[in-house]
Amino acid sequence: MTVTEQRVGYRPTPPPAWQPRTDPAPLLPDAEPYRVLGTAAAGDIDPESLLALHARLVRGRRYNTQATALTKQGRLAVYPSSAGQEACQIAAAHALRDHDWLFPSYRDTLAVVARGVDPVEALTLLRGDWHTGYDPREHRVAPLSTPLATQLPHAVGLAHAARLQGDDVVALALVGDGGTSEGDFHEALNFAAVWRAPVVFLVQNNGFAISVPLDKQTAAPSLAHKAVGYGMPGRLVDGNDVVAVHQVLADSVHQARQGCGPTLVEAITYRVDAHTNADDATRYRGDDEVETWREHDPVELMRRELTRRGLLDDEGVRAVEEEAERMAADLRARMNVTPQLDPLALFAHVYDQPTRQLREQRDGLCAELSAEAEGAGR
Repeated sequence: MTVTEQRVGYRPTPPPAWQPRTDPAPLLPDAEPYRVLGTAAAGDIDPESLLALHARLVRGRRYNTQATALTKQGRLAVYPSSAGQEACQIAAAHALRDHDWLFPSYRDTLAVVARGVDPVEALTLLRGDWHTGYDPREHRVAPLSTPLATQLPHAVGLAHAARLQGDDVVALALVGDGGTSEGDFHEALNFAAVWRAPVVFLVQNNGFAISVPLDKQTAAPSLAHKAVGYGMPGRLVDGNDVVAVHQVLADSVHQARQGCGPTLVEAITYRVDAHTNADDATRYRGDDEVETWREHDPVELMRRELTRRGLLDDEGVRAVEEEAERMAADLRARMNVTPQLDPLALFAHVYDQPTRQLREQRDGLCAELSAEAEGAGR
């Protein structure tokens, strides 16, 4: 019998006393998404914290509407709006310490801004002006990742390396539901769990991977259930409840920092706007569905909670909205200034030491620019 014949139909038989290495029960997510707003638990939250979160949500919504408007004015090439997902974005940015790292996807510019990056710099990539637009090391924010889920293995590698160096750094990696269908997602979770890397994965399940609904991507009970297959806990949270998301992420970050390994958090939310300004969402979803989710809007959820508790009145709402409008006006004014770009900057920060091919390309562009300048001067 050949080796090939020996292996056909082979199934390893566990010994009689075989038990799974890890009890899966503690890793399973709750049956329902965790919520705080609108429940008795909300009464335990400090009022000042609630008001601060409300102000950040309002600014986040105004940021989204302003960035969307900039695409219509030709100041942005594309903008993937996170309108409706502001609770996830704000909570992610504020669950980290200053020395931790955020790994965003292309839809997470609001989280990048909430982390402290200048809004103009955060939008520079989407303007087509620069590789990233900001210094990742300054704010501990990795470059925006347009390829789906490719930032996740990077987050694992950075967190694992930091731990090897004795640093108590945690990496928080953001990804959409569509990204969970990519191989990078599975590789990152597997490595993170095996190495017990201090990483938190936040899946913003907004219902669609462009036009593909979740039930066409996976048959799993939830995306959080996928965590069990890798040996890490899965958490399920209402992604429009900013307090709940913040609590779950803060707890997961704390567990990672204590050496307990990674956590996969699935936040159930909804993408109110189209995939990008180039998408026609009416081709794959109806207005009734969108309006249903508007009733569970993250800004309105927080506003209702504050109003119910007597913490917010019309004057308070107006003050927050005026401050958000000042932010939008400043962003609009600075984005309306046409930047002066150096074509040779394309070759900066590609490699630590430029390769021969890169030098040849740079020399070729220099020659073209020189010839163009000479022709213009004649």
